Amino acid sequence: MRQIALALLLVAAQTAAATSCQPALSGDGVHTAEGRDYVVAWRPEPVTLRVSEFFVVEVAACSKSRGVLPTQLRLDAVMPEHKHGMNYRPTVTAAGDGRFRAEGLLLHMPGVWEFRFDLRGAGVDEIVREWISLQ
Repeated sequence: MRQIALALLLVAAQTAAATSCQPALSGDGVHTAEGRDYVVAWRPEPVTLRVSEFFVVEVAACSKSRGVLPTQLRLDAVMPEHKHGMNYRPTVTAAGDGRFRAEGLLLHMPGVWEFRFDLRGAGVDEIVREWISLQ
C-alpha cells in the first residue's frame, strides 16, 4: 500500500512539474499572462507606458505542458472598444530560449489596450492575451 501511495505522489509531482513553468524575466514592471500552453512574462521599457511614446517590450515565455519553447513571436496591441490597433508594427527579434525583444511599439491614445502575444513553437501555436489600461 505504501508503494502505491509513493508511486501516486511521484506521478503527481511529475505532472505538477510538467504543467507549470516560470518565464525567465524578472524585475520592476514585469507583467505575466497565461494561456493554455504558454506562460508569458513581459516588461515594457520604459516601465511606465505613456500615450504616444515609443517603447520596447522584453518577452520571455515557457511551456506549461509540452516543454516546447516558442521560436517565433508576433506582438500586437489593439483597442477592442474602438476596433483598431496600433499605428505602427513592432520589429521582433528572437534571443533564443523563449526570449524576444519587440521594438517600435506606440499606443497612440488612452484607454484599454489588449496585448496579443502570438507564440509559435514546434507544433504549439497560441495567442496569449493581456489587457492594460493606459491613462
